[in-house]
Amino acid sequence: MRVASSVGRLLAAGGVAAALLLGGGTAIAAPAVPDARAAASTGPYAQLRPLSDLSARRLATADLVAAAKYGTGSPIDDPARERQVLDAVARQAEQIGADPEATVRIFRDQIEANKVVQRALHRRWDADPASAPTERPDLAKVREEINRVNGELVHAIAASEPARAAPYCHGLLAAATAQVRHERRLDALHTVALVRASRSVCG
Repeated sequence: MRVASSVGRLLAAGGVAAALLLGGGTAIAAPAVPDARAAASTGPYAQLRPLSDLSARRLATADLVAAAKYGTGSPIDDPARERQVLDAVARQAEQIGADPEATVRIFRDQIEANKVVQRALHRRWDADPASAPTERPDLAKVREEINRVNGELVHAIAASEPARAAPYCHGLLAAATAQVRHERRLDALHTVALVRASRSVCG
């Protein structure tokens, strides 16, 4: 699917509109920010699933970032931007009484997973120029969306601490990942990236 016809819809004002352009996904509605106390009273699966879903939402923006950078000479690796993100989520974690080290560790994986998608898309477009996007998204607007998802993800990380520390975390996380993959109809690339994004969630 081309980026050209969908960029406007993907970044609709006031809403989360990052779509999985290659996975056949549709616009993704923003869920409420998880409440740590409410999540603690639910089961461990219910604590972990928002992490998988938010990771998939964040990965959806990788398509737009890739399109924004493609053909511009802008590198996929952006250490300055990555440091800004990690510093910001660490501060947010501290403000809500969460573990900033665990939060940063999980976000490092989120960033690397995003780059997995970007690199794969650039290789695909280089090999088949006809499939390359014909419109360049506004990277600043895309990053606004990423920042919104980041804030929700920080809360989800805080809310899932009991489940993330449990010995059965890996099994439940795999189940949550599989469910999100099915619901969002992720393609192979985004599925691999989602697994990469989840590497540090447990323990």
